Amino acid sequence: MGLKEQITEDMKAAMRAKDAVKLGAIRMLTAAIKQKEVDERIDVTDAQVLAIIEKMIKQRKDSISQFEAGGRQDLADIEKVELAILSVYMPAALSDAEVRAAVTDAIAETGAAGPQDMGKLMAVLKPKLAGRADMTAVSALVKAALSKA
Repeated sequence: MGLKEQITEDMKAAMRAKDAVKLGAIRMLTAAIKQKEVDERIDVTDAQVLAIIEKMIKQRKDSISQFEAGGRQDLADIEKVELAILSVYMPAALSDAEVRAAVTDAIAETGAAGPQDMGKLMAVLKPKLAGRADMTAVSALVKAALSKA
C-alpha cells in the first residue's frame, strides 16, 4: 500500500473513531496532496508525498516557535498535535552518526575540496537524506566539513 493510500485509510479510521483533531490534520494533508496533483496534473509518488509532509512539518515547527514567542501557548499546542500526527508518516530518522557517515561518503564521492563545492555536495545528499534527516542540520555539517577540508 502506498503512502497516499495509507493516509486515506487513516482518515477513514479517524472518521470512524470521531477523532476530530486527527481528522483535521489528515484532511489538511490530503488537501495539500490533491492541490499538488491538480496543479501539476500528475499522480503523486511516495517521494512527492514525503516532500509535502516534510514541508508541512517545517511549517508547523515555524508556527510553534512564533506562537510561543507571541505568548499563544494554546495555538502552539494545536500545532504540536498536528506535528505529531504528520510525523507518523515520515520514515525513521537517521542518527547523527549515520548522517555524518553519509556526508563523509558524499565528500569522497564528489571529491569536494572546499566551501565552493557545497552546492554539488548538497545535490548528492538531498535525494539520499530527504525526509530522513533535517536538511538544515545536514547543511551545517557539510559547511563544517568543507571548511576543514
